[in-house]
Amino acid sequence: MKLRLPGRRPTSDTASDAVTTVTPHGSTAVGTTGKGRPTPRRNEAQGRRSGPVPPPPTTRKEAYKRMREQQAAGRGNTRLAAARGDDSALPARDRGPVRRLVRDVVDARRNAGSFFLAVAALVLVGYFIPVPAVQSYTVFVWFAFFLVIIGDSFLLGRRIKAKVTERFPDTDQKMRSLVWYGVSRATMIRRWRFPKPQVPLGAEV
Repeated sequence: MKLRLPGRRPTSDTASDAVTTVTPHGSTAVGTTGKGRPTPRRNEAQGRRSGPVPPPPTTRKEAYKRMREQQAAGRGNTRLAAARGDDSALPARDRGPVRRLVRDVVDARRNAGSFFLAVAALVLVGYFIPVPAVQSYTVFVWFAFFLVIIGDSFLLGRRIKAKVTERFPDTDQKMRSLVWYGVSRATMIRRWRFPKPQVPLGAEV
């Protein structure tokens, strides 16, 4: 009966790891079996690391600050995705291919409503000029521009109806709601629209 010292492997175990290979010249080569793949280099192993894990917060104030930073980063990513028109990040009123089509129809044309804020600012300045002729002219410009917006919105509504009926004849969304969605977007300056326009001016939608 053989005694085995602690920490030493039996001879049979060591021998089982050895592999004898016969070469074409009749000689033998002894090798050992491993994991079946080369050991990665140090720089490769370090490149796969995601970086050191930050230490846990030591105070409640530090934990709250770290949580706020993570939430702010998440909101920033969500807003960027929504600005690109990603449905998963958009609010319910902007989701779906039908709403996207309406946005594209609005963004592909020049709308009179997009000049609303500029004209309204000029009219407001004209009211403060103490000259009756200028004030009368300002009222006339405002009234004429208001009529232009109504006419342009009517044409935009007809185009929205035609495009939605052509592309999505079986949609369950109300046409009046889609038209109002498009007209309200058309009254905003192009660079301020959200989600941001995905088609250039004059594009064929």
